Amino acid sequence: MTFEQCIENLRKGDYQIDNFKSFLKRIGFKFNVPSIHIAGTNGKGTTANYIASIYEKSGRKVGLFTTPYLYFPNEMITINGICITNEDFDKITEKYKKEILKFDLSAFEVFAFVCFEYFNENKCDLAVIECCMGGELDATNVFTPILSVITSIEVEHTSYLGRTISEIAYHKAGIIKENVPVIVGDLCEDAMLVINEIAQSLNSKVIKKVDATLPTLSEEGYSFSYLTFKNVRIRSKALFSVYDACIALEAIQYLRNILEVTDEDVLSGLYRVNMECRMDFVRKNPLILIDGAHNPEGIYNLKNSLKCLEFPGEIKVLFACFKDKNMHKMLANIGEMANEVILTTFDHPRARNLEDYFLFAEDYKFAPNAIEELKELMEQFPNDLIVITGSLAFAAYMKSKLLGDKNA
Repeated sequence: MTFEQCIENLRKGDYQIDNFKSFLKRIGFKFNVPSIHIAGTNGKGTTANYIASIYEKSGRKVGLFTTPYLYFPNEMITINGICITNEDFDKITEKYKKEILKFDLSAFEVFAFVCFEYFNENKCDLAVIECCMGGELDATNVFTPILSVITSIEVEHTSYLGRTISEIAYHKAGIIKENVPVIVGDLCEDAMLVINEIAQSLNSKVIKKVDATLPTLSEEGYSFSYLTFKNVRIRSKALFSVYDACIALEAIQYLRNILEVTDEDVLSGLYRVNMECRMDFVRKNPLILIDGAHNPEGIYNLKNSLKCLEFPGEIKVLFACFKDKNMHKMLANIGEMANEVILTTFDHPRARNLEDYFLFAEDYKFAPNAIEELKELMEQFPNDLIVITGSLAFAAYMKSKLLGDKNA
């Protein structure tokens, strides 16, 4: 597959990892870069970016693989913040074209392989690899890391991962490897039972994130302390970003004996991260917030973060999500924070449209054109907070249209 062909097929999921493993075995592939592997329902991308930024600040060459992308697929594969080029992507796929076709790899498997080969070729000092979905069957789950991380576990992707927390935890725990420690966030009892059982069977030490000390919100973002790290600052007004930063700090602290960093590297590395479309205030008059919350836990975290802020007027929410998401729970959480919720859609094959919202037709207004609806909200409610949420893809789409089309 060329880069363009992969993009056309990237949204077609294939989570049968056997073909991919057979492909890697056939070509004799080995991933040689020391790596941190991250799974979880929410917070994977932010945690991965925090970790990568800290090690970049320490002077290392760091490969980062994250999904999904916001504007360009190249964003998924970076080295020290620089995206892979189409030419570099095609050079790798052309080299292995025969085998890629023979084993009928999915587009995401091709992206994962290109990531591994690209980081190998560039002799990265470290790689931070985010799972796309689950863990056990994820295409990234083909190497042994120096550290595993599981940020959170909630019900998601039930058609692939199961319908209970325990079943989903089993899939997430698939990234735990023998004698490799795993850092976990605040997991519920059912999830922890699964994690502890699998970790014990693999002689893997479980390290639990603790709470930040005195998180304080200012105009710039949150400041707090964690473990031995004092006066930590992040450029985010999201309380959930404090949670993600603490997991990153736990990872940094644990690995200090093999990946030395100074406190200055840590503090500077964290502060320079600015995650787009995560509690992202993109305009002041009127005040517009864009957040890529795309499941019930994400909306719940957004709601709790908004409670910590002060702003005049009411909250108006412009909401669009994918067809496979639990809208009932998402809207229940939104209803607790919003004065008005408008349902809408956008240009994406997985986006809900009017027919997909039929169960909510009596309770919510539906706007067929999200951009026009946003313009009306801006004109009618200049003193209110307008929140755009429901999907990371929707968040990126709306931000690009509001601030200038980044794909133009």
